[in-house]
Amino acid sequence: MIVIAITGASGVIYGVRLLEVLKKLGEYTALVVTDPAKIILEYELGLKEEELKELADVYYDPKDLTASINSGSCRFNSMVIVPCTMKTLSAIATGYASNAITRGADVSLKERRKLVLVPRETPLRSVHLENMLKISNEGGIILPAMPAFYHNPKNIDELTNFVVGKILDALEIDNNLFKRWHGENP
Repeated sequence: MIVIAITGASGVIYGVRLLEVLKKLGEYTALVVTDPAKIILEYELGLKEEELKELADVYYDPKDLTASINSGSCRFNSMVIVPCTMKTLSAIATGYASNAITRGADVSLKERRKLVLVPRETPLRSVHLENMLKISNEGGIILPAMPAFYHNPKNIDELTNFVVGKILDALEIDNNLFKRWHGENP
């Protein structure tokens, strides 16, 4: 199982697209969406929470600290927080596991499972960078939502697919969502 958490930062399109691709690939997913993320989903994409839930196999309320993903005995493979707010990133870095997302991330780190955080914030403060370093030092993967342009993207979908493809790469899931760099030797 891959746990996908969507927090209240701009760029919810990345989380939605990841869910769509994982569903198409037949991956079993669990979804957690914060209340601010629900507002941004509707604002940025015109998407309601119920429509999003259809893309996942199971849904957990972010306030539910009894959710199975909050225990190391739940055998999920990896967790992706996309987009990841600086508030969520800070809570994870400091071990403040106050909701199902930050506790699930805590479980990921303590059980040495893959944890991919996709921050979508700019510019960054020193404390943001320090928190990212703390998580990276514990094995978490910091994968900022930074699309590339070497593949000559023609639209937002191609920019989105680049970032989602990089997330799948971090999860070691084969994909062809973007044209890979080949330099002078294609």
